[in-house]
Amino acid sequence: MKRRTVGRTAVVAGLVALTALATGCGIRTTSVPVDAGAAPSRVPCSVTEEGTTGTAVQGVPVRAFLVCGSQLEAVDRRSPLPEEKAGGDPVRTARGLLAQLLAEPSESEQRAGFTTAVRGPLVVTGGRRGDPADTLRLSRQPEDLAPTALSQLVCTFAASSAGAGEQTVLLGGPGAYAPKRYRCTPELRERPESTPPTAPPQG
Repeated sequence: MKRRTVGRTAVVAGLVALTALATGCGIRTTSVPVDAGAAPSRVPCSVTEEGTTGTAVQGVPVRAFLVCGSQLEAVDRRSPLPEEKAGGDPVRTARGLLAQLLAEPSESEQRAGFTTAVRGPLVVTGGRRGDPADTLRLSRQPEDLAPTALSQLVCTFAASSAGAGEQTVLLGGPGAYAPKRYRCTPELRERPESTPPTAPPQG
């Protein structure tokens, strides 16, 4: 009986030792936090110094809508147009604003996360005979532009003297199609990749 007890005790002790050894080979938990790298920084979408497009700093202040953080944000620029011409001629104003959107953002704007989706060649002219007042016509059909680019144009024009009032702009293309009244809304500024809403031209 004593031999069996001693043998059984030795077997149990051996199993315990093997279990402890196997456990020691496993992965130990640790309370020390693991460095997974820095969290992604949020795009500031704010220009600390006045953004320019390579033109002289002199000129009247204008506002262009650029893309930042998947939204449209207004950026203050300087137009090279003389002050007496900048607000008196809607077509001239629209041309100046289009040039701002076609230009690459300044270094300070790029650091802040701003980009533009408007690409050339693209020209803006006044309306033709039979068009409603304040009509602007592009050298390409508005519907053929990238939605974000069209949203930039709509919001930039609508917020200026080139607009048709109430945050709208009358835009047409080179074809025989009637112009449409596009509206810049808060929803469009939040989702510029969507199609800009329209209203009746005379509405």
